[in-house]
Amino acid sequence: MSLLEEQIGVEQTLGSYTFTADAIIRFATLYDPQPFHIDPEAAKNSHFGALCASGWHTTAVWMKLNVQSIGEALEAAKMRGEPLPDFGPSPGFENLKWLRPVFAGDTITYKRTIKAIRPLASRPGWSMLNMHSSAYNQDDVKVLEFDSAALVRV
Repeated sequence: MSLLEEQIGVEQTLGSYTFTADAIIRFATLYDPQPFHIDPEAAKNSHFGALCASGWHTTAVWMKLNVQSIGEALEAAKMRGEPLPDFGPSPGFENLKWLRPVFAGDTITYKRTIKAIRPLASRPGWSMLNMHSSAYNQDDVKVLEFDSAALVRV
């Protein structure tokens, strides 16, 4: 059984990130310049009632922590002398939901669960890795969830 197959159904915590007002404004200014993401005064008068992070920002932090987590797991497996999977590209996300706003000062904890690994007949030696990810604020309220996939050679 491969390192990844052992993880099917196991929820892993990828890490946490605290969203600051400066980081929210910096990201949104570059990538999602809506008033409730870049202007604290305008955000107070929006339906959110306060400055909040772009959903794309919350998802980008997941990607950072996901890649970091994979790197750590690969390094640990290498130290144990285990064969290492080779990660390829992702065909994308499905069911992406930004369930609750993420406000300045919120600390978000990201989690990932491998749901399945299936061999690809069209790419011998490669499999499709299916995952579900979610994120929770400091009050354990789910703020983000999605399903994703990645090609992997095990």
